[in-house]
Amino acid sequence: MSTFTRRATLGLLGATLATPFIVRSARAGTAINVGAMRLASHAPSYIAYERGYFTEAGLDVNFDYFEAAQPMAVAIASGDTGYAMTAISGGLISLAEKGVAKVIGGALSEEQGIPGQKILVSNAAYEAGVTEPSKLDGKSWGITQAGSSFHYMGSKIAAREGIELRFKPLQKTGAVIGAIKSGQIDGWSIVPNLAATLADAGAVQIIGEVANYIPDYQVTTVFTSATNAEKEEAQTKAYLQALARGTADYNAALVDETTDAAEKEALVKLVASYVYPDRPIEEASASILAGAMRINADMALNKTSVMDQLEWFKAGDLVKDSITYETLVDDRYVDILS
Repeated sequence: MSTFTRRATLGLLGATLATPFIVRSARAGTAINVGAMRLASHAPSYIAYERGYFTEAGLDVNFDYFEAAQPMAVAIASGDTGYAMTAISGGLISLAEKGVAKVIGGALSEEQGIPGQKILVSNAAYEAGVTEPSKLDGKSWGITQAGSSFHYMGSKIAAREGIELRFKPLQKTGAVIGAIKSGQIDGWSIVPNLAATLADAGAVQIIGEVANYIPDYQVTTVFTSATNAEKEEAQTKAYLQALARGTADYNAALVDETTDAAEKEALVKLVASYVYPDRPIEEASASILAGAMRINADMALNKTSVMDQLEWFKAGDLVKDSITYETLVDDRYVDILS
């Protein structure tokens, strides 16, 4: 485990899976904590857990739940959490620069022809005339923290439209949801299942698609501590390949729709039990089906997108200019998409 404590890591923030077969961990029954969020994009973790793929890989998994990317990065770097999937953030990049975190794969992606992340506005903003992204000029945009994926998406949209946005950090996804529902912020972008849930409830309006502004965006990555990447290679490969099995099930049933109806229904119920545990299955199913985005097969990584994100962080002075792709990514685990 990393020698960095959670407190020390917080201080720092102030500043190829070519085979489909499971690689077993060297220590059967190895206990690991996996970071998760109650989003459909984390479905592969839940599928791998419920269908025994982690167990078959010799891993005893416990989930640590988070509400934003940066706290997850802190927990990974400090060793409190072993592995996770979430967006690249300024915090994650800075921790990689300090030698305590590494990206080891890709996950959620924008793909042409598949529903992706939506651009939302509050009802108040929509009624005031913000009916398309170009009309967001001078408006407020919700983010969790500076350097989050929400910050990146908002900046790319603003640059493409030639407008300015006022970014409002609210720390947690739940707080951003509350703010856009109440009209305290004007705009936001989020995965389609959550966007559909809010829009169907009449709480927000959908005015655009993130994919039109950031095509082939590598939305989330798989990452771990530098210690795990360097010293626990068998365990790390076992985790990745179990996760890839969960991804294959998810893509087949909910994205490519190449399975039978029974498998599709089973996957929807499984995912809903984690993402929407308090909602009737009929409501939860509609949101999950409406928001199934591609998750990269074999946890492959879109290097081009990662490089674009790195350049954006550097241009905004959110991370050091000396940081390279190799600083962030451990290529021994990674299949490259492009």
